[in-house]
Amino acid sequence: QLPEQENLVYFNIKEQRTQFDINRDHTAFWLPGDYDSQEYDYTTSKLTEIRGLMSTAVTPNVSQSPFSDTGVQTALMLKTVDSLYINLHEAALVEYPCMHLELDDNTLIFESHLTPDAIGNKGYMQSPRSTPWRTVIASDNAADILMSRITLNLNEPCTYEDTEWIKPVKYIGVWWEMITGKSSWAYSDLKSIQLGETDFTKIESNGRHAANTTHVKEYLDFAAEHDFDAVLVEGWNQGWEDWFDNSKDYVFDFTSSYPDFDVDVLREYAKSKGVRLMMHHETSGSSRNYERHMDEAYQFMVDNNYNSVKSGYVGNIIPRGETHSGQWMVNHYLYAIKKAAEYKIMVNAHEAVRPTGLCRTYPNLIGNESARGTEYEAFGGNNPDHTTILPFTRLLGGPMDYTPGIFEPDVSQYNPGNGSKVRTTLARQLALYVTMYSPLQMAADLPETYKKHMDAFQFIKDVGIDWDETKVLEAEPGDFITYARKEKGTGHWFVGRTNDEIARTSEISFDFLDADKRYIATIYSDKSDAHYQTNPKAYQINKFVATSKSELSQYCAPGGGYAISLTVADSRRETRGLKKL
Repeated sequence: QLPEQENLVYFNIKEQRTQFDINRDHTAFWLPGDYDSQEYDYTTSKLTEIRGLMSTAVTPNVSQSPFSDTGVQTALMLKTVDSLYINLHEAALVEYPCMHLELDDNTLIFESHLTPDAIGNKGYMQSPRSTPWRTVIASDNAADILMSRITLNLNEPCTYEDTEWIKPVKYIGVWWEMITGKSSWAYSDLKSIQLGETDFTKIESNGRHAANTTHVKEYLDFAAEHDFDAVLVEGWNQGWEDWFDNSKDYVFDFTSSYPDFDVDVLREYAKSKGVRLMMHHETSGSSRNYERHMDEAYQFMVDNNYNSVKSGYVGNIIPRGETHSGQWMVNHYLYAIKKAAEYKIMVNAHEAVRPTGLCRTYPNLIGNESARGTEYEAFGGNNPDHTTILPFTRLLGGPMDYTPGIFEPDVSQYNPGNGSKVRTTLARQLALYVTMYSPLQMAADLPETYKKHMDAFQFIKDVGIDWDETKVLEAEPGDFITYARKEKGTGHWFVGRTNDEIARTSEISFDFLDADKRYIATIYSDKSDAHYQTNPKAYQINKFVATSKSELSQYCAPGGGYAISLTVADSRRETRGLKKL
């Protein structure tokens, strides 16, 4: 807390020198320090190895500003030589630049490194003002790190009196087909367009534009048939022809649709199906343009029955010279959330600054990306251990829209020109709905693919997205995580296990179940010959009777895992013929 005083009212932050004396050469699970991008794979190494590995850890991205050979991002996960687990992060990042950590690899001391603005200052302050918390979580049990709520609890309580409009959302979307290159966001193949001047009604479609009325209706039909809440549609609005990497200020207006996307027809069709459309506001990094249009854009959503928006900040920031994690953009992200609340709109912000628990204060921040998500599986792939680290790091600050549920791991099946492979088994894709917490969960693959695997798709339909209880059954960063979660208001439990590239056997007890009840356990698991590289779609589904005394020894393939649904059996007849665990 910086109190107001005679000689300290308006001032600039030049640097903040918080230090963390690590003392010994421990193991770190780290991302390169970068003012713009968090979309890297994790590197696991000794602290003294960070400098030598930095050049390979920094992989290409649309917007990136790495700042040091020993700079890393928070949340930083460490495992000491004495098997103590330590996490370093920050909480309640408000009106302040995001913190990174700079390692002195001679003394093994980390020092805070604040993101500078366009002219090199770190922050502009007016007292009285509180700075963000610096957090240290430590335990000899890795599960305690996952269960810690310190980051959330250091934020202020909910600021809204009415929260009835904030609801969990399970959704599908016109998205993965563009990410893989099967379809296009843009309506045409023009290289340059100008909003308000280019007349798209006189321009021929490229034939690959996915966000057209007929195709979106197909998604709405699928969502309604399988009880999904919403359908995300990207590429519906004018401007996608030259949105990318052009530093274009007036890039979107967030209300003008392409001629093949009928806003009125789709609004009424979605209503008739009992499904919402989910808005998409890509800004192309032009946050200033977004703020100019924000009220009009949110009112457009209200008028057309949208109550949630996925926002995006792909590319370098405008105003030019600002970065994704500087004070200017930290203020912008929160402004967008507060403004959305005025219209009772939930926000899922992608490419935004990494979360620090603000969803406690502003619960309409229903999700963030702010890390390397599933989309990178179509851009060459994520490391198999990626989802065994993210809950120890990124997810400590808030829920992540990881977009799981990819059932076709061979991307060339959608786009022959894309040789990427999704580095996972199908069973692990189901597990991620439990291990990657978010009240906003997407079934990211195409409906045509789900129709080929309706038995496995049943888990996505059944799995909860909001929870009364959470248990960590097994955990080791970089190796595996097994969660059990009790769905809010139903009594159903779900278990998910994510595994790294090494085949392992999971050993769990079901002692978290009610002692006086019997459950039907449906286990979705890897077959014995499953492997994320050679046989990723080899899965099996088995049913058993489970009680609080049951135990399970379950094989997990390389890059694999398993998912379990546990529903209360109301009668003996329901369990007839099932073996007991």
